Amino acid sequence: MALIVQKYGGSSVGSIEKIRKVAERVIEACESGNRLVVVLSAMAGQTDALIKLSKEIAETPDSRELDVLMATGEQVSVSLFAMAVKSMGYDCRSLLGFQAAIHTDQIYGKARIRNIDTDRLLKELDKNRIVAVAGFQGIDEGRNITTLGRGGSDTTAVALAAALKADLCEIFTDVEGVFSADPNICTHAKKLKRISHEEMLELASLGAKVLEIRSVEFAKKFNVPIHVRSSFTRNEGTMVVSENKEMEKVMVSGVVFDRNQARITMVKVPDRPGIAFKIFDPVFKAGIVVDMIIQNTSAEGLVDLTFTVTKTDFQETLELVREVAKEIGAEKVLGDQNIAKVSIVGLGMRNHAGVATTMFEALSKDNINISMISTSEIKISCVIEEKYTELAVRALHEAFGLGDEKEKN
Repeated sequence: MALIVQKYGGSSVGSIEKIRKVAERVIEACESGNRLVVVLSAMAGQTDALIKLSKEIAETPDSRELDVLMATGEQVSVSLFAMAVKSMGYDCRSLLGFQAAIHTDQIYGKARIRNIDTDRLLKELDKNRIVAVAGFQGIDEGRNITTLGRGGSDTTAVALAAALKADLCEIFTDVEGVFSADPNICTHAKKLKRISHEEMLELASLGAKVLEIRSVEFAKKFNVPIHVRSSFTRNEGTMVVSENKEMEKVMVSGVVFDRNQARITMVKVPDRPGIAFKIFDPVFKAGIVVDMIIQNTSAEGLVDLTFTVTKTDFQETLELVREVAKEIGAEKVLGDQNIAKVSIVGLGMRNHAGVATTMFEALSKDNINISMISTSEIKISCVIEEKYTELAVRALHEAFGLGDEKEKN
């Protein structure tokens, strides 16, 4: 008898009829001899509606009370789901984050899971019940409700699978799996049968929206196999698993892009010890994540320093850096929000030469200029003008032969 954790997103439980369909699918899995823990997101649109309500009360809602409000979305989903399962003749128990003993830190709105006490969950499973757990939420050491941030239900599901030592974690969403590129841009994009945790982690960090990045971190750390599949079809999806030697034979697994990028350049920065710290310390203290950083060669004791942040953090970062520029005597600060990042990811890059050359050649053929480059063992990212994003994705997808040949024919 396998223990399976299933997670259904907001689009999968967006109506009463859809909740019933999910209940039927879960019962079907139980009838096949499995024990089920089901993690549910809020019904589609409900989280945004709750945020809107909070804004009508206060321009900047109290963060603790906002988490209390936001957690109600998943409470609605799990209770309706449990009712649906029971109406079909099966036993089910819904648990909120605190009842499932999902313990987090105290950072409201983007809490991180510290540990999960599985006693209650295991007792419910031992009673042959389907257990429905509210995703996206937990409880801190002060017994305050916390939420995990957007996409937090994925993290809840994988963390539960790790804690329970589940045989499989199935993430049901509105796409059929992980593709070699966005099918909306590349019509011949291929659904991948398997991808490693490491590759999926890179794809998630570089803009792919199939899985939330923290959920993949959990899966990699605790070796949780994830099956990404659609809740609207019965087709097999993509398995996200530990890497093996076969995976390294594939040079590039996918092309991904991120339009939520902005670039900041400090011109003529004094080239002396401690300057980089002065520039980035206030940025990091503000909780802003810096992605790519490039510094040119020193000339006459001065350098230009360029880095990227998300568009969301652009204005705040620009203000912080301008203050530092005055303090250290930099000439000026420039900003550009009309950029995007395109990346290729693949375990095979470790053993194949010429990957970067192929990428650069493909972009040059379409006259796409590269302004920044960053690399790791299994990815290469290029910053380009945002208007060329889709062209770049298609060019790279074709250059590395990632398309589905059956679709082409």
